[in-house]
Amino acid sequence: MSVQDLARRRASAPRRAAEPDKGWREFVTPEGVDLRLKVGAYTERFVALLLDFLILFGSMAVFSLVVFGVYAATKAAWLNEALGVLWLLVTFVGRNFYFFLFEARPGGATPGKRAMGLRVIAADGGPLTSDAVFARNAMREVEVFLPLAFLFSQGEGVDAALIGLGAIWSGVFVIFPLFNRDRRRLGDLAAGTMVVKAPRKLLQVDLADTERSASRGVVFAPAQLDAYGIKELHVLEDVIRVGDRKAMAEVAARIRTKIGWDGPADIADRTFLNAYYAGLRGRLESQMLFGRRRKDKFDKG
Repeated sequence: MSVQDLARRRASAPRRAAEPDKGWREFVTPEGVDLRLKVGAYTERFVALLLDFLILFGSMAVFSLVVFGVYAATKAAWLNEALGVLWLLVTFVGRNFYFFLFEARPGGATPGKRAMGLRVIAADGGPLTSDAVFARNAMREVEVFLPLAFLFSQGEGVDAALIGLGAIWSGVFVIFPLFNRDRRRLGDLAAGTMVVKAPRKLLQVDLADTERSASRGVVFAPAQLDAYGIKELHVLEDVIRVGDRKAMAEVAARIRTKIGWDGPADIADRTFLNAYYAGLRGRLESQMLFGRRRKDKFDKG
């Protein structure tokens, strides 16, 4: 091996070691929390889309059969016209807003994505907004339904050539996620979103027990709990779910500094975070009973 080859190998080794492994990515939230999440695999996203299509078009088919049955059983012309308008409205809303309505909710996942353990997040680590969800799903008309329209179109001569060119052009949108490392659709790029593996939901069971035991020994003053709001509570929940020791240590240190913690110094970071999560959640829930909903740490209302 020549000296030049050895130098090239040494120079390339650090870059290979620094590359994310098997789809893992680092996400830094606006609060400075470093989360490590895995990008959803192609097969998982494809199966999730198939499941959602089965649910969507299956529901629309059942609704269509019901409308057709009522249409065949009645003789009132005005009722038949009303049923036709209702069918058009329901199918339009279902096709265009099924994905938006589910992904805009907390969790950012349709039933198909939840079944495959996936969720939609903002690529910059910030909160997932309704505008971003709308933008990514508006592009689905071009990425999915337009190629399907070309696929099932028929023609002869010039029409056939135009259909073929249209199918090739729109097919680029279908395979676009194969050519970027984060597996993002055009809709994801337009909206600034990504599809990642959702953290395992061990929090509900584990934290339910941990909260009670940790809260007995760690008590926070109301002023200390008022340092954060609902947004930070969700970030803290994600940190505990992921369970990365480095991230938990950083967040625990930040919270201790923020609230002026003067309690036991030897308490484990996870125990401290579980206890603070329990206290913060209880504080926010009690405030909501009196009509106060504190969105984040900057909300002083």
